[in-house]
Amino acid sequence: MEAEAKKALPIGEDDFRTVIEEDYYYIDKTLLIKDFLTYKNKVALITRPRRFGKTLNMTMLRDFLDITGDSQKIFEGLKIMETRYADRINSVPVVYLSLKNCIGKTVEDLETSFAEEMYREYKKYGKQLANVDKKDSDYSRFFKVFNILEEEKEGEDRNKHIQKNLIFIQHSLSYLIEALYTYYNVRPIVLIDEYDNPIIEAHLKGFREEFTSFFSTFLTTALKGNPHVAQALLTGIQRVAKESIFSKLNNVVVYNVLDEGYAEYFGLIEAETRTLLDFSGLELNDKVKQYYDGYSFAGIEIYNPWSLLNYAQKKKMRNYWIKTSTNVLVKESVLAANPDFHRAFEKLIKDEKVSVGMNLEASFAELPRTDTLWGLLVNAGYLTVIDEDYELNRFTVRIPNREIVTEFKEIVSEYTKLSSQMLQEMLVALMNVDMDEFLNIYQELVLTSTSYHDAKENAYHMLMLGMVMQLRDLYEVTSNIEAGEGRSDIRLKSKSASRPHIILEFKQGEDVARLKHEALEQIEEKQYYAGLEGNVLCVGIAHYKKKCELVHEMRLL
Repeated sequence: MEAEAKKALPIGEDDFRTVIEEDYYYIDKTLLIKDFLTYKNKVALITRPRRFGKTLNMTMLRDFLDITGDSQKIFEGLKIMETRYADRINSVPVVYLSLKNCIGKTVEDLETSFAEEMYREYKKYGKQLANVDKKDSDYSRFFKVFNILEEEKEGEDRNKHIQKNLIFIQHSLSYLIEALYTYYNVRPIVLIDEYDNPIIEAHLKGFREEFTSFFSTFLTTALKGNPHVAQALLTGIQRVAKESIFSKLNNVVVYNVLDEGYAEYFGLIEAETRTLLDFSGLELNDKVKQYYDGYSFAGIEIYNPWSLLNYAQKKKMRNYWIKTSTNVLVKESVLAANPDFHRAFEKLIKDEKVSVGMNLEASFAELPRTDTLWGLLVNAGYLTVIDEDYELNRFTVRIPNREIVTEFKEIVSEYTKLSSQMLQEMLVALMNVDMDEFLNIYQELVLTSTSYHDAKENAYHMLMLGMVMQLRDLYEVTSNIEAGEGRSDIRLKSKSASRPHIILEFKQGEDVARLKHEALEQIEEKQYYAGLEGNVLCVGIAHYKKKCELVHEMRLL
């Protein structure tokens, strides 16, 4: 164990050969190779959240199969070598594309970035095909594209060069596959990692339709009905359905987070989590589960691998889920959603689970649709499915863990237009019964965040959503729930005897001096504190336009 303890954790290192050769800590997922070769899907897509091990698994698959490599040593002792597929090692030409770094401010920039990724594969196989007859019809188109990609130009000149030859770039994958099949007399395998990253990039920059026209031709000419391809595997956040990308490529088998296929290979199962933490001198306890557990892939309990590796190294329980373009897409989509989504979203935040209709094979063009958005949230790792009814297309979803709660706080902060920092300060004042400070912040935060014309309907409601996200670890927060002889506006049941329970009742009208007392009296008359024990802070709040007053009383039950 002493020697093994010197192994570094592969944080930020997702190249399989590097992980093995440089003796990083590795969790054996090589049986994914067996499943891939067993399923024999012509074209498959595995959808998983960002940073759940997709790239490490794809480079593992590449290194095992790649006919140009020598991988016996790096797979020695791993599970795949104990199966009947061990003799398939280094037996197939592999085209491996990683699109996770394909970015650009314009569609021309993005297409040039895409061409650079193709150039890497063309250079690799250009060395292998160096001695063939370049004029042979089976190779001529390969070398035509190779020469285009190899021509040295920079900046705008490079963009113009690629645009001038865009038709060849669109067919470059198809030409490469054909050349490899001719040379090796073995049908190649195509691996495309994070295929949807450039689509998300194009969507966020405002040129999705223009780019998807290019991308659709690229995929369709290479993967639809191509007799030279053995298998193709793509990974990404979700299938982009009902758009031009897959409109003609109708032979894709999708493995999403609800499917059994490949379920245990992305993320860490509990046994792997326990072993990793033990290796790092830590234990798998309830607190770790609350932070990093909570995902369910086809009924298998899954932990967030990126967060656990960071926790294992730093020994501090923090939020490690790094922001990506997907997070931006999620936030943008939630804010732009229709009222049906927002009603269910608010129920999710308050009740911690909700039953929804959901579409996991979504279209970026349909992101504002309610079922599409729920699918995006599940695919992106913001929610997990805990129950499903396929006949009714109903899925019960919840937020997986405390780490994702933090991500939702940012979304709720923007959705409610409430400053997260000011809201926290206001809640601290409330828990400390510093009512002057509470009122000052409340008046500034809530009544200035919306038009006073909307205050009657929205002010306390937005406060409620913010409270749920900020206080869910300290209080059970409910709104308009029957208590005593009526329904309290907001009721906070403390999870600790050291903090008071809190009941807030709101009134709106011109005579705020009278209405604040009516609100407090209503708490008493309706006994909204029924069922609570200990100290209860009762607060009556009245506001009219920009004016706000409150009165409070502490009760001991």
